[in-house]
Amino acid sequence: MRIVHTSDWHLGRTLHGVDLLEHQAAYFDHLVDVVRSEQVGAVVISGDVYDRAIPPVDAVVLLSQTLARLAEHAQVVVTPGNHDSAIRLGFAAELLRGGVYLRTQVADVGVPVELADPAGGAPVMVYALPYLDPDAARTVLREDGEESLGRSHEAVMSAAMRRVRADLDRRQKTLPGQRLRSVVMAHAFVVGGEVSESERDIRVGGVDSVPAGAFAGADYVALGHLHGPQRVACTGPTVARYSGSPLAYSFSEMRHAKSTVLVDLGADGVVGEPELVTAPVPRRLAEVTGTLEELLGATGAPHREDWVRLVVTDPMRPREMNARLKERFPHALVMQHRPPVERARESLTLAVTAASDPVAVAGDFVAHVTGVAPSAAEADVLRSAFEAANASERSA
Repeated sequence: MRIVHTSDWHLGRTLHGVDLLEHQAAYFDHLVDVVRSEQVGAVVISGDVYDRAIPPVDAVVLLSQTLARLAEHAQVVVTPGNHDSAIRLGFAAELLRGGVYLRTQVADVGVPVELADPAGGAPVMVYALPYLDPDAARTVLREDGEESLGRSHEAVMSAAMRRVRADLDRRQKTLPGQRLRSVVMAHAFVVGGEVSESERDIRVGGVDSVPAGAFAGADYVALGHLHGPQRVACTGPTVARYSGSPLAYSFSEMRHAKSTVLVDLGADGVVGEPELVTAPVPRRLAEVTGTLEELLGATGAPHREDWVRLVVTDPMRPREMNARLKERFPHALVMQHRPPVERARESLTLAVTAASDPVAVAGDFVAHVTGVAPSAAEADVLRSAFEAANASERSA
């Protein structure tokens, strides 16, 4: 059975003020094409479908349309992540068309979605774990007579996986001679994963990680939360991967090769290495550093159509820097002035009191921002400004 694994769509998210919904829609067109052309039997979406608990209306409409399109070609299983509201995402679960499963209840972690194999093999058990917030999940997942679970992601994920393994073992005993395949969907930070700047911190009680060994017993673990596509080392035959986000959501992701995971499940588990299908890139992200003249010249020329973070290294901030850069780079998202040597900081006033010379304090600020102490003419302007302010105060 062929499965597509994706996650972290973050519908409704912006990138430094740029609306990404159009680009997310382009990814969904690509995803539907992959599902159709690769004869995929199931699509699993491991959390953070929305970027926030109350998503924009356009994002809700796009999700509804996308799930309907995917369901025309494959079975679809969706779980919420730490950005989603599980209640809002799952409110219509019972009303959805056949073939779309929204699993948002923590209490149901041990109840799989049974996916029929189009090739006629044994069904695939998909244990769709919603994001497990330790403060809420440790009460739900505590077994009768069991002591309270620890307040950590490791404790609640381990408890959830105990239910998964118990259910899988029970079902396997009823099918002698036929091996059940299993997929676990989870939204968590697994030890060994590489993070980026755009994931929300999920630390609780100082602990934010889950050991990979917690997922032992599953054939494939479809992970969500980290935005870089990567495999996580597991013991035994278990294969665990983050699909990563389909788009870059911060400059820390500009070197990610965004993709969708294509997994083949054979009679004995995952067949070969999962394939990464390259996702479309709406516009490249890049950081370009240099003097203003360099950025306006050959250094910046290859990046005129990119989403760029521009770092200007002139010793003093150039006049009309932002306006000149924006004219050259219409898709610039960040423009910074960062002098190469931060001089004139040794004399920086560390404490400002009523006895401090306001002109000296302002001069220190200029030096802190520009890396160069104000010139005599600039100091005269500062002093004149303060004297005028004092005179205005006295006359009032």
